[in-house]
Amino acid sequence: MAKNMDNSNHIYENIIIGGGPAGLTAGLYLGRSRVDALMLEKGFSGGQVNLTETIENYPGFPEGISGPELMQRFEQQAVKFGLKIMNTTVSEICRDAREDKKVFKVKTDDGDFYCRSIIIASGGEANKLKIPGEEELTGRGVSYCGTCDGAFFRDKEIVVVGGGDTALEEALFLTKFASKITIVHRRDELRGTKILQERVFNNPKIHFSWSSIVLSIIGENQVEAVRLKNIKTDEIVNFPCQGVFIFTGYRPIYPALGDMQDDLINVNGYIITDDNMQTKVEGIFACGDVRAKGLRQVVTACGEGATAAFFVEAFLK
Repeated sequence: MAKNMDNSNHIYENIIIGGGPAGLTAGLYLGRSRVDALMLEKGFSGGQVNLTETIENYPGFPEGISGPELMQRFEQQAVKFGLKIMNTTVSEICRDAREDKKVFKVKTDDGDFYCRSIIIASGGEANKLKIPGEEELTGRGVSYCGTCDGAFFRDKEIVVVGGGDTALEEALFLTKFASKITIVHRRDELRGTKILQERVFNNPKIHFSWSSIVLSIIGENQVEAVRLKNIKTDEIVNFPCQGVFIFTGYRPIYPALGDMQDDLINVNGYIITDDNMQTKVEGIFACGDVRAKGLRQVVTACGEGATAAFFVEAFLK
């Protein structure tokens, strides 16, 4: 499609924002049901899953499968059943006044699109440290998900960056695999809940580097060390390790929501839905990592995408 096309004469039955596992599954189900749907994805289909070298916990692949390959299969299957995919960045969702607010306008870099329902599946991302070596070694020792990648670090020494609940929970989980875990925290005390602090302090595999920050991650093809700075003494050391797990927060990603924002998101910035993936705004659904929920995995995203598609069909009828 050409840039800034006039799409005002066509109203899609549904527009999916985001092409990760949740969005692609929703698109697959809508395509099979012959719903006139369009997926808008700013990059490559697959989202954050493309950063995972090997996925071992997705059913049906006992030998594991690479994240990019799994997402390519998702996309091929969805397109086979008629899903239309366009690569563009969505900037805003709003109501279209022309249709008595029963139609939504989706603003993109390629012009405005119109639809009767929306599935927001734009995902989220872990907060990055934005230091040398982080991006280059992501998937090669740098990870943002212990559940996803912990098994690859069996009997290895790893660093966990962060001091909140997520960092402590993931550090405890990683003790199932790693031989030694060092929690690097910029403060001299943890921020996590007391019961989690008790558990990490009592675990013989877990050690601490207090009042420290990571300046860079070192390695050629794999993580070999992190460069640490003590912010109290200014001492800088190279600390050997084979993995770095970063848990300094996670944020959902979605376009501007205009006057609907207060109805859609919670205090932490995640989109609120019911069990049917329906938000408080009639006609807008959400699934995947952009939702307020407890578990963020490919398999749960797929279930939510299928659920969203089912109830979009019910809404359209």
